[in-house]
Amino acid sequence: MAHNVIAEGKRCLNCKKPLCRQGCPINTPIPEMISLFLSGDIERAGKIVFENNPLSPVCALVCNYGGQCQGKCIRGINGEPVEISSIEYFVSTYYFDGLEPVKTKSNGIKIAVVGAGPAGITIAIKMAELGYDVTVFEAKPKIGGVLRYGIPDFRLPRTLIDKYETLLRKLGVKLRFNFTVGKTVGIMELFRDGFKAVSIGTGITWPVTLGIRGETLGHVHYGVHFLQNPEVYDLGEKLIVIGAGNVAADVARTALRRGVKDVKIVARSDRYTADEEQKEYAEIEGAQFIFNKAPVEITDEGVMFADTICDKEHKVISVSDHPKLMTADSVMVCVSQRPSDLILTGTPGLERDDRGFAKVNFDGSTTLEGVFASGDVVRGAKTVVEAAATSKRVAFAMDNYLKEKYLNRA
Repeated sequence: MAHNVIAEGKRCLNCKKPLCRQGCPINTPIPEMISLFLSGDIERAGKIVFENNPLSPVCALVCNYGGQCQGKCIRGINGEPVEISSIEYFVSTYYFDGLEPVKTKSNGIKIAVVGAGPAGITIAIKMAELGYDVTVFEAKPKIGGVLRYGIPDFRLPRTLIDKYETLLRKLGVKLRFNFTVGKTVGIMELFRDGFKAVSIGTGITWPVTLGIRGETLGHVHYGVHFLQNPEVYDLGEKLIVIGAGNVAADVARTALRRGVKDVKIVARSDRYTADEEQKEYAEIEGAQFIFNKAPVEITDEGVMFADTICDKEHKVISVSDHPKLMTADSVMVCVSQRPSDLILTGTPGLERDDRGFAKVNFDGSTTLEGVFASGDVVRGAKTVVEAAATSKRVAFAMDNYLKEKYLNRA
């Protein structure tokens, strides 16, 4: 956070062609937000940002600003870019904290939102504002999805996520927790019970395995599971984190804060693939990054790694035949995630692509009429702001579908 967001706002050039806005996946009206903020109309500034992106307070904390809006700022060419993240956080939380939503009159149409992560929250808010009777089905006991169970509290306070539950209830959204659609009941039962459309936003909660010998040993864990409930793990003093993304960095930083003394983040290629800022935080907090090491076997003593060579595109083109042991008390696998396939494989007519994700059209409609999907279950692990952007588009598509099919009939 900047020490003085007003001073940062004054550095904005209010460009006629704002590259910052073009760099934002959800097209946040950044210059207008800053202009209204500096004029003292913080309420209006927050309103236009929130209406564009209901997850703006969250995105202001977890977005990769350097690779998006802030990285496109014209001031960054010859100096420091305007710290848009600080301004958006100040403006959006000011508005969000004082928000008193008015429940829209119901149009009598019931819709189901499966999953209460970034995608589900965005769609539930938008559809409730449009007058639909929304029920959210969530497998966990609280809303948030990856926001609560995948991003550490020191990066995204749980109190902020809790405020979204309050907002949803004020909008009239019904919440069913500890309820897994696809396991308890399926999509067909939702239609049977009067829901006219279903939105799937279950995310990608299952870890991708390494597929190597030793992965079932007792000191081996998966990062997506660890971040859900880190206090139940005893990792010892030396931890190896296998992976090169934000999950790996979050796992390393969480482990260090829980008393692990020696944390190594080991990447197969020659570079870190996620936010540079997260890499820097992990390093300054004590994590060591090691590149060009491919895990070939996990033993009771640690991990056998082979040296790798990468091409100019950072792809591994060669793996050594002489692996060496890197000792550790625990091993954390953080290479990727995949979608839970319960709802995708258990629903007749709902097709998946060759990666196992839901097959959708541009508007989020699936191969099953009345069923839409958005977020990571469609595209794999992406950012919160990208989930919000696609989900907003899907909400409008659902609205158009329902109006045409149920509300505009003579």
